[in-house]
Amino acid sequence: MRALVTGGAGFLGSHLCAALLAQGDRVLAVDNLLTGRAHNLDSLRHEPGFEFQQADVCRAFDFGHVDYVFHFASPASPVDYMQHGVATLKVGSQGTFNALDLAERYGAKFLLASTSECYGDPQEHPQRETYWGHVNPIGPRSVYDEAKRFAEAATMAYRRYHQVDTRIVRIFNTYGPRMQINDGRVIPNFMKQALRGEPISIYGDGSQTRSFCYVSDEVEGILRLARSQEQLPVNIGNPDEFTILECARKILEITGSKSSLHFDPLPEDDPRQRRPDITKARMLLGWEPKIALEEGLRLSLDYFRAAVGAAEAAASPGH
Repeated sequence: MRALVTGGAGFLGSHLCAALLAQGDRVLAVDNLLTGRAHNLDSLRHEPGFEFQQADVCRAFDFGHVDYVFHFASPASPVDYMQHGVATLKVGSQGTFNALDLAERYGAKFLLASTSECYGDPQEHPQRETYWGHVNPIGPRSVYDEAKRFAEAATMAYRRYHQVDTRIVRIFNTYGPRMQINDGRVIPNFMKQALRGEPISIYGDGSQTRSFCYVSDEVEGILRLARSQEQLPVNIGNPDEFTILECARKILEITGSKSSLHFDPLPEDDPRQRRPDITKARMLLGWEPKIALEEGLRLSLDYFRAAVGAAEAAASPGH
């Protein structure tokens, strides 16, 4: 099939492009490079079935017939979506409409990359897909949370009113190679600080929890959902839960860093707990993650070491 991936130059989008090519599909990646990086696609550029178009999906677009639309375009880290708040709202609304219109035009299947942020600071733990969430609609994180909640509503509306064949994946914290080291999320932040020997910044007392899914596991879950007939949202994430403090200590151990721990105030609306209930993914898709956090961190270490080195070289005088 010919698959279109919006946000194809992003961290997750680029890994999805590679996985689709590996299963024999032709892939068109579309990205405006606001937060995506062209070099994430360097290893794919000579693949015969791969194309890249630099374009903003908030404007109507059409690059010919496609069989599947994977809508992954959006700033996804707090640093990015707080810097590009209006752009985040636009790609979640107008960008989603444009991607859905394209799927409707060509009779293509459609998969929306949604997020665990739809659950906000949850009062249900772990979070099932039936939970409606606990979100501050006007807080600093609302530009992302509400953009994704709206995108889910738009996706379901196109299924109900326009008969578009849709899927929705709720992605929980994912990590691995190609993450930007300055994106502010837990693992790249801790990796960067540990490898530089800087103090590890822990917000609050570090007792808040997260679950972390290695990128290859995440992409496998997304592909299984894409091949399924499930129309309602499905959580894809790792249900193993760690406190932020535990995560910091694992990274210190794996990197061999002697960094100290530094405690900062907790940001507004930062979720206290985040852990997916993946019963639905297990039952419907036969999917569960295979890579534990320690193994995934070791698999990611060379990438983060190289990324930190490249950033330091770029910042050195005379570069």
